[in-house]
Amino acid sequence: MSSIITTRSSTEMALYLLYETVQPMFADYFWIFVAATSYLAGSIPFGLLTAKLVAGTDIRKVGSGNIGATNVARTLGAKWGIVVLLLDALKGLLPVLCIPPLFVSPDSTDFDQVRVLSGVATILGHMFPVWLGFRGGKGVATSLGVILVLGPWSTLVAVAAFALTFLISRIVALSSIVAATAFGVAQFIQLGSSAFTQEKWGLAVFSIAVPLLIIVRHWSNLGRILRGEEKKFQLGSRKKAESAPSEIKPDADA
Repeated sequence: MSSIITTRSSTEMALYLLYETVQPMFADYFWIFVAATSYLAGSIPFGLLTAKLVAGTDIRKVGSGNIGATNVARTLGAKWGIVVLLLDALKGLLPVLCIPPLFVSPDSTDFDQVRVLSGVATILGHMFPVWLGFRGGKGVATSLGVILVLGPWSTLVAVAAFALTFLISRIVALSSIVAATAFGVAQFIQLGSSAFTQEKWGLAVFSIAVPLLIIVRHWSNLGRILRGEEKKFQLGSRKKAESAPSEIKPDADA
């Protein structure tokens, strides 16, 4: 028993000494560390990797050419689209949930700002991954993971708006734009008069900037929607993806 206690105490002491050694190294630069690690997490191209592993297909050369969950579902089928959706959402959720508490106390007035920084960096990592020449997805699934942490109640409004719009239109891009707008509006209603206080200004800016960024990323889709040219969502299959020649078509993607 005494050896177990000694071993445990030694392990705890080693971890404490490691923390005391490493933490000061990042004390003055933790903002950069948070942004960099979050960006790298967001830049993991799960859609591209999944299509390669499952069907030997470069998802950038089929469908719309987008690496997001929608193009994967359209190319490989619903199952793999859902897998990519969950993975992209998780890579948005986990950095925001796990990284900021390592450097800032949840009671700190900077805590929300650090979480916003992590969330924005993660979304930008998905949209502009360094590994793919800064040509990534449109950020909807990754943003979903981020906002689940930053604004869970507003996320429910956004998800409901997406579902209702999709049921009516069957157009993913339109549903994504409506959902992003709904999140921003719901978030500002929830923040109320505290929107631009010292503690919440980061969330307020996020609630404007990220929906606008998602709309901009869907700008070409929006043009086709207004012209009545945007195609409605249809599922594909793995067999078709394996046998079909590479062909990129302008499509609604998220």
